[in-house]
Amino acid sequence: MDTLLRSHADLIVKEAIAAVQPDAAVQRALKGMTFPGRVLLVAAGKAAWQMAKAASDALGSRIEKGVVVTKYGHVMGPIANFDCFEAGHPVPDENSFKGTQAALDLVGSLSEKDTVLFLLSGGGSALFEKPLVEPAELQDITGQLLACGADITEINTIRKRLSQVKGGRFAELVWPARVEAVILSDILGDPLDMIASGPACPDSSTAEDAQRIAKKYDLKLSDAARNLLSLETPKALSNVRSQINGSVRELCAAAARTAEALGYTPILLTDQLCCQAREAGSFLSSILRTHENDGRALAFIAGGETVVKLIGKGLGGRNQELALSAAAGIAGMRGAAVFSVGSDGTDGPTDAAGGYCDGDTCGELLRRGLVIDEVLQNNDAYHALNKVDGLIMTGPTGTNVNDVAVALLRR
Repeated sequence: MDTLLRSHADLIVKEAIAAVQPDAAVQRALKGMTFPGRVLLVAAGKAAWQMAKAASDALGSRIEKGVVVTKYGHVMGPIANFDCFEAGHPVPDENSFKGTQAALDLVGSLSEKDTVLFLLSGGGSALFEKPLVEPAELQDITGQLLACGADITEINTIRKRLSQVKGGRFAELVWPARVEAVILSDILGDPLDMIASGPACPDSSTAEDAQRIAKKYDLKLSDAARNLLSLETPKALSNVRSQINGSVRELCAAAARTAEALGYTPILLTDQLCCQAREAGSFLSSILRTHENDGRALAFIAGGETVVKLIGKGLGGRNQELALSAAAGIAGMRGAAVFSVGSDGTDGPTDAAGGYCDGDTCGELLRRGLVIDEVLQNNDAYHALNKVDGLIMTGPTGTNVNDVAVALLRR
């Protein structure tokens, strides 16, 4: 392993994630807000605890009570007058339903003078849920969607129609109270109605879209679920104001600043990466090959969210697959590395934020009897990278604004 490149990668990851912590975003959003009546707080998503803590620090006892629903391991301690729930992600579980019901109980019977401060971040689709179908079927459908290669917009178009709180329905349940929504975006282009499946946003997708997606991926649905896909979601809401205060653009910019400080010339390739993880890894490795003899230290940056089509029974995540896919392309190159991380600190169903590879990785794996193509075929990037110290571990970060991948070329 190239230890200098690895140290640069770790610093870029650290500084990029630090720059997109939600505290400042929440504080910015709260400036100028007025609250004539009661203020109740609901926070949902991977960054929910951090966002709720920032709001509590800013408003104190002005918030009467709150409910926080976040991923397992993401509650960092108690918050006064708040009930915190940890629940399943990316597939909802019983604690998702329990936490969501607590939020609905909290905001029932409000007046038009009252306000629900709704703090939303990525992961909310699984964590904030009250299903319209049997829980077991919802979990099965979610699993099908995650495994078939559907993108997040397609996945959330289906999720909205199977839920009592998604696709604007939470805002309808809060009526006549107003909803002040503060949002960290984890979806390319920041579509309000798709982030966490838009609980407090009019839905731009249609029943026709949902039915087309179900057919495209040959989803196995009960008659009840199929009927729900034919029903429309709310298309207008008059009691909501939303602000997006964090996105992948900031993550990429922070990575670029740190890379530049380390002596690299940063080049932003895209902040809208949306393809198969393996394709992204191959593409980044080919870029490094193209510039191998440039004579400059370069950092190519790509933000967004790739997808993985599950065909094996191994363990991994999209960022680990991206890195491992790049390893074959840069095998034997000196001064070249590719790494990719999820800003929330967890990649797929693993405890790693992502993966790192350099020109030595492929050879190190071969010496351990591991062939990259075979590992990827089994979707087992986690165990392979773990054998060569290629996992990037950050722990839960308290934020969630997509992923960032970086290809470094050192001179």
